[in-house]
Parts: sequence; C-alpha cells; structure tokens
Amino acid sequence: MSSATGLLNRITQTPGQCGGRPCIRGMRIRVTDILEMLAENISATEILEDFPDLELADIQACLIFAARPTDFPRLTA
Repeated sequence: MSSATGLLNRITQTPGQCGGRPCIRGMRIRVTDILEMLAENISATEILEDFPDLELADIQACLIFAARPTDFPRLTA
C-alpha cells in the first residue's frame, strides 16, 4: 500500500452524513471545508488548533484526495 493510498483511507463517504460528501475519518468535517480553509491561506497549524480531533495526516489526505481527479496521464506527440 502506498503512503498516498494509506492517507486516502482517512477520507470516508457515508450516506446521510454531510449529504454523502467526502469527510475525514467519519467525522462531520468535510474535505471541502479543509480545502477551502487552505485556499483562504489558513495554515495547517491553525486548522489543527481549531479542530483538535484532526491530525496533520488528515490535511495531507484532503490534498491528495483533491489532486487525484486531476492526475491525468501525460500525452506526448
């Protein structure tokens, strides 16, 4: 299991919880919430202080989760 796959195991989707949106480890903290905070230049340290149940690996998992759909193979001519 790669480290990215291990981190992605932290992302869960449960029907009926947060509208079925991806969350972190079954908690009601959505991946999009963490990504939006990072985009607003809130540091990982600040996020971890505001959400004491989170771990740094959870934030890393959110970033990997967001990057995966855009990981297209490179085409060369």
